[in-house]
Amino acid sequence: MWEQRYSGTNDYLFGTAPAQFLRDHLDHLVAGQTALAVADGEGRNSVFMAERGLEVTALEFAPTAIARAEMLADERAVDVTFQQCDILRDPWPEAQFDIVAGIFIQFVGPEERALQLERMKEATKPGGIVMLHGYTPKQLEHGTGGPPFVENLYTPEMLRAAFAGWDIVTLNDYEREVQEGRGHSGMSALIDLIARKPVD
Repeated sequence: MWEQRYSGTNDYLFGTAPAQFLRDHLDHLVAGQTALAVADGEGRNSVFMAERGLEVTALEFAPTAIARAEMLADERAVDVTFQQCDILRDPWPEAQFDIVAGIFIQFVGPEERALQLERMKEATKPGGIVMLHGYTPKQLEHGTGGPPFVENLYTPEMLRAAFAGWDIVTLNDYEREVQEGRGHSGMSALIDLIARKPVD
């Protein structure tokens, strides 16, 4: 499905600017750290992190999206390691990253989401953080992006439970106008999670 969406257009579906979520939390993007961008799409977020001086690996399944991401990295003169990956079936690196970022990755239901989040947690170094950004169920009222399935959307309670035992640095749900390409456009119901993995 995602390859069809990307290949069906000649431009960047979600634009080339990073998600506002990353701009809101620049203090966590520390030059020299390692970062993993999960289901990175056309590269807008991984390239931005690389521009901030991070060593970035990006996982994405759709070949068209990867090709555009590589072009964007070349245009911005940064290095990103792009890997074609089915994030639910292919192996991930484990405990290697200071930051594991998942931005608008709500294309799976609860069962596969549990696996998705567990793999993100496993890929994070002790003391590292998961940065997760997406939509709450109220987004269905706006219809300005994201999946049309309420079970795919995040609530604070669900995320707090998923990261039990981690230090919840940020957990905030809110509404804001989003203009991030044709794929995300208009008033949106959003949620941010930043959680730190225990060292012990």
